[in-house]
Amino acid sequence: MKKLFAEFFGTFWLVFGGCGSALFAAGYTTETGTHLGIGFAGVALAFGLTVLTMAYAVGHISGGHFNPAVSIGLWAGGRFSGKELLPYIVSQCVGAIAAAGTLYIIWTGKGGNIIDNSKAGAFASNGFGAFSPDGYNMWSCFVAEFALTMFFLIVILGATDKFANSNFAGIAIGFALTLIHLVSIPITNTSVNPARSLSQALFTQGEPLAQVWLFWVAPILGAVVGGLIYKNLLQKQPEIDLGN
Repeated sequence: MKKLFAEFFGTFWLVFGGCGSALFAAGYTTETGTHLGIGFAGVALAFGLTVLTMAYAVGHISGGHFNPAVSIGLWAGGRFSGKELLPYIVSQCVGAIAAAGTLYIIWTGKGGNIIDNSKAGAFASNGFGAFSPDGYNMWSCFVAEFALTMFFLIVILGATDKFANSNFAGIAIGFALTLIHLVSIPITNTSVNPARSLSQALFTQGEPLAQVWLFWVAPILGAVVGGLIYKNLLQKQPEIDLGN
């Protein structure tokens, strides 16, 4: 149960910190017209920092997945038990939805704040086509989510390899997620995390919820491929002593 609570709180923090920064701080402008928002770069850093901080806070308890695609990718890479997949994914999704609910309460506490699900990025949701922040089509968004999640898994597996310096794994993984967001916020508003996509789509409804399938399928497939690539092509194999 401690592992599941760790995944719940870790995923909650990821969604609350990352999506919260997009909602409240990305485009903040004062009443006098001064722009103080953190922009895309700030949101990207916020997502990276959520993973970095929780990796060190609870990573030693659950492994610090906070993402169904990561759990599945680690399973494909031989680093995670298939028996634990479903409980982890449920805990991650519940944590993400709880965070989105908390953000919704805060967001709607200001007059004029509504969720316009006819616009791209509403309530920090993901989307493609007309719901991509910069209008990228479905296949562009699919390829972006697939490729970025694949490399995310390669980074995770490499940084946590027994031959790597695991003391810095959280930093490498956090910065990898930052880089992923720097690339893909204009494309899909960045998912690489099915729980994060589901939680925002549930509160946004409309087309973002109808499109959420892509943000499950593409990251999961990318994660599986990334896990298999690391396991079969990159992972250092123990040396066999053939004797003299």
